[in-house]
Amino acid sequence: MSDAKSEKHLPASSEESVASGLVLPDQILPPHVFALPMNQAVVYPTMMAPLLVTIPRYMEMVELALSKHPSRTLALLLTRDSEVNEKTSFSDLHQVGVVVKILKRLKMPDGSVSLLVHSLKRFRVKSVLSEEPYLVVEPEYLDDFIEKSDEFDALSRLAVALVKQLSEVNPFFTDEMRMAMLNAPNQGTVSDIIAFALALAKSEAQDFLETLSVKQRFEKLIVMLRQEKNVADIQKKITDDVNTKVTALQREFFLKEQLKVIKKELGLEEEGREKSSRSFRERLEAAGMPQDVKKVAFEELSKFETISEHSPEYNLTRTYLETLCSLPWSVETTDNLDLDHAQGVLDEQHLGLEKIKERIIEFIAVRKLQSTPRGSILCLVGPPGVGKTSIGKSVAEALGRKFYRFSLGGMRDEAEIKGHRRTYVGALPGKIIQAVKRAGSKNAVILLDEIDKLGQSFQGDPSSALLEVLDPEQNVSFTDHYLDLPFDLSKVLFIATANQTASIPGPLLDRMELIELPGYTLEEKEDIAVRHIIPKELKSSGIRPSQVRIDRQALRSIMQDYSREPGLRTLQQLVNRIARKAATRLVRSEKGSGRRKPTAPIRIGAEDLLEWLGPKRFYNEVAERITAPGVVTGLAWTALGGDILFIEAADLPGSGQLKLTGQMGEVMTESAGIAWTYVKRKLAAELGVGQEYFKDRDLHLHIPAGAIPKDGPSAGITMASALYGLLTGLQSRPKVAMTGELSLTGRVLPVGGIKEKLLAAKRAGVHTVILPKLNQKDLFEVPEQAKQGLNLFFVNSIEEVFPLVLELPVQKLVKVGRRSAVTLRAGEKSKNSSKGKKGAKAKRPSKRSSNWLS
Repeated sequence: MSDAKSEKHLPASSEESVASGLVLPDQILPPHVFALPMNQAVVYPTMMAPLLVTIPRYMEMVELALSKHPSRTLALLLTRDSEVNEKTSFSDLHQVGVVVKILKRLKMPDGSVSLLVHSLKRFRVKSVLSEEPYLVVEPEYLDDFIEKSDEFDALSRLAVALVKQLSEVNPFFTDEMRMAMLNAPNQGTVSDIIAFALALAKSEAQDFLETLSVKQRFEKLIVMLRQEKNVADIQKKITDDVNTKVTALQREFFLKEQLKVIKKELGLEEEGREKSSRSFRERLEAAGMPQDVKKVAFEELSKFETISEHSPEYNLTRTYLETLCSLPWSVETTDNLDLDHAQGVLDEQHLGLEKIKERIIEFIAVRKLQSTPRGSILCLVGPPGVGKTSIGKSVAEALGRKFYRFSLGGMRDEAEIKGHRRTYVGALPGKIIQAVKRAGSKNAVILLDEIDKLGQSFQGDPSSALLEVLDPEQNVSFTDHYLDLPFDLSKVLFIATANQTASIPGPLLDRMELIELPGYTLEEKEDIAVRHIIPKELKSSGIRPSQVRIDRQALRSIMQDYSREPGLRTLQQLVNRIARKAATRLVRSEKGSGRRKPTAPIRIGAEDLLEWLGPKRFYNEVAERITAPGVVTGLAWTALGGDILFIEAADLPGSGQLKLTGQMGEVMTESAGIAWTYVKRKLAAELGVGQEYFKDRDLHLHIPAGAIPKDGPSAGITMASALYGLLTGLQSRPKVAMTGELSLTGRVLPVGGIKEKLLAAKRAGVHTVILPKLNQKDLFEVPEQAKQGLNLFFVNSIEEVFPLVLELPVQKLVKVGRRSAVTLRAGEKSKNSSKGKKGAKAKRPSKRSSNWLS
């Protein structure tokens, strides 16, 4: 804080100064004066200004000047750069200043001294008389240099003219100042008055103070005045523009208010915003929102009513209110709780799928007994084309609820589920809230398709966002980022679909009830094709059922030779291809005969499929592939359903290595190692084959379709059978397939996907299937149609597998599904046993003894 502050400058007229004796003659100006450092603007001669002295050293100096010097004068000097303090010296001060007379002194409550001074004359420090305890200088008084000339007169008049122009916009150039300029004793005083009004910066003020030539002062003033005039003109233009806009807005506002009153009096239609505001208010009142939500909604409505239509917030708030009003806060459909009706709807639209039908019937039964049941989240898992998506629509129809579906496949952003916050441009609610909004009911059936294909990126994990949605304990108050309000999802029936569960995170999978849809049997597919697919595709091609007939045998051939899949999509595409070709023939036939209708319908038999669909895509190659020892048929499960695979083994000279090819995964590679270890141990025990026998041999185990990755433990017994058959020279029986995990001790352990594997075996023409004994319980869920025509054998150890697979004498075999046990003749048994003891080669079983494998 400086020791002296200039708060307000006041010019004193020359008449008053002379009359009061303030302008002293040169001879009575003091020869030496106390110097007071200043850090503020210059007090030019003839000006009066208040000063505030706060530093004790300078307050004492002021008291001494008033008591010891009758002239009551002080010398004011501006500091160069530093602030004023107790240690300020003459080296910190400029050499040119002004001498002032103290008119009044007032002690302030905080101890500081307030002075009213009148500036007398410029001076230059001639010599420094004292620095301690106070600053005392000998002044050399300076007079203004005035040279009379036309140029001088022009400069002074121009300066006065610019001041008159500035007086219209600059509050410092008042009428009193203009009067002081007119009454000034000389042109030097006029220039000082103008400089004071411009409130020059510290450096410019000091430079102006040191300029003694009045002409040069006017030259500098003219430059400064023009700059000030330009700034004033720009300020005036800005002010005028703002006033014009404000005036226009005020005028528009008043006119609109008047127009509203007139329309109201005449009963005319309301304006846009007023109409929207009234509509929002009515819809919010009727929405049935919870009280906390309703309070926030009406706060947003009040905000909407006060925002200008030109504000960016206007459309954001309007969109938000529109979303709030569109949500079904209290809208529910009445459930149809008739069990027979629901069963009839599900059976009519879908054949099979008994698990999901049973679950929906249970849901309706519980709903009938309990008015507020716990929310349900189902997950239908199965291969493509088995009806997972369409069953969701049938469930909604059976319950009498609204239905909405959206796909989660490829979704990588968490905001897609929970929405974007309203701070972002173009923010919208998430998919869940949008689904409820479009369904128009808070107890709708919402299908989350392809939940196993959710992505994950730096933008977030959508599967984590689904945890709140699919948790009955949390979704009662689901909070979307856009709404930022709780919404009750507990009454929504969520149905998710997936092809496999391996890619679904564990916490998400734990919140859903899994229902597996393994696929259709050939009989079910045939029935569905006759009842639904063929009529639908013929109708979509504009063909009447009487115009095209597809024989049952042709339909079976299509499913076996062209469409081996668990679902129905490929079958539907093939039927559509037949319908298109049939439409082409019908149109050409009508054109050639000149009649609108052909005389006879088109019949398509099994022998015609080559013409209609081209060559077969699949063959029953199980028997053809079993051509040598070491080739065995296995069963596998994939995300697309069950399938068969061939395992081939070959030996060649080498160093005792086991080579694996066919893109086997880590688990399958371990299973191959277990199988190889067991077979070597068995051969050593039965035939006395030592380890040196394998040192010069390499075993190569291959699974065809090498471009497809394969993994899992269920091929353990299949690989063991292939290796054992190769090394013993025993060929596998045709049309025999197997699945099961093998342990090091030879035990056959249970595996999954039994129904899918049985369906795949049946499609491939397999007659006999070998399964782990512990999987016998899984036959409860396999329909009888899937087991028809298959001989099922359940085994506990690999020792039971070899006689079933390889062509060697069998002692006793039990077939599942038949009452009697088939055994070999006792005579053959004893002969084979005795020959085995003598080391003779065992005979193949007779045709009669192997009938069970036909």
